[in-house]
Amino acid sequence: MAPPRHQRPRRLARPYTIIGGRSLAAGWNLPVEAQVARTDLGEQRLPRLAFEAREIVLLSSEPVSLAELAARLRVPLGVARVLVSDLALEGLVSVDRGAGDERPGVILLERVLHGLRAI
Repeated sequence: MAPPRHQRPRRLARPYTIIGGRSLAAGWNLPVEAQVARTDLGEQRLPRLAFEAREIVLLSSEPVSLAELAARLRVPLGVARVLVSDLALEGLVSVDRGAGDERPGVILLERVLHGLRAI
């Protein structure tokens, strides 16, 4: 269980420095509901990963949405997009973008709302 917000260490690096000033996600256009899951390679390389990359791989042991990852890491959605796309290009996580242009269903929206309330 994560420590209460007031006990968590504060991030020293600004979000744009975490991603090297990039704003585009390496050719990926990831929707907020994209599901991110750790791969076997990600599990193998977990001990060698650092900082946010390690947290993303740890948090994605089960499929988790890009929006939830951003919230849990306490970074802007654009930063999470770049980090996840980098990890996906390395084969450390897999990304399921969902049904494409279709609108999300009620069940998905309820799950997102429940997850946000739990944070």
